[in-house]
Amino acid sequence: MHTKLRRFWLSEDGALMIVPFALWLPLFIGIVVSGIELGAITLRHTVLERALDQTVRDIRLGTGTNYDHASIKASICEKADILPGCEDNLRLEMVKLNIRNWHEPPAAVDCVDHSETVAPVLTFEYGRDNELMYLRACYKYRPFSPASGLGSSLRTDSEGYSALISTSAFVQEPS
Repeated sequence: MHTKLRRFWLSEDGALMIVPFALWLPLFIGIVVSGIELGAITLRHTVLERALDQTVRDIRLGTGTNYDHASIKASICEKADILPGCEDNLRLEMVKLNIRNWHEPPAAVDCVDHSETVAPVLTFEYGRDNELMYLRACYKYRPFSPASGLGSSLRTDSEGYSALISTSAFVQEPS
């Protein structure tokens, strides 16, 4: 047994394969980590989009029900239960759009700023009957791997959070 272990230890067979292994291993690990990050981003964004669409459907069809910022946010977070810290990391913005005097919705997205202690609701207008409303949800999350692969190329704020943005437009149904 001792001679077999010694022969294995002194053998140089396969020694040339160490260099390619050492060069290719970080690339493969980066690809795997990027795949996991992309899957996590896709899952979060899909859940946020679906929750926003279901909530907007409830608003559109819920004639006579008055929705406010807190109830819309709670409805989205209830439907998107896999988003961690949804109530704290989700910010909603709703504005009226005029079809006859068209102006693009604001390009700047209003997201949660974790460096501020108070984050007031900046733009949230309630629609009347037959008005076109534009609802935008911004969810902040921490990337799975912020220092490698896809995570290092994501835009993050000063606290290390990245943003997912979902939008929906609907016409306020008459009551």
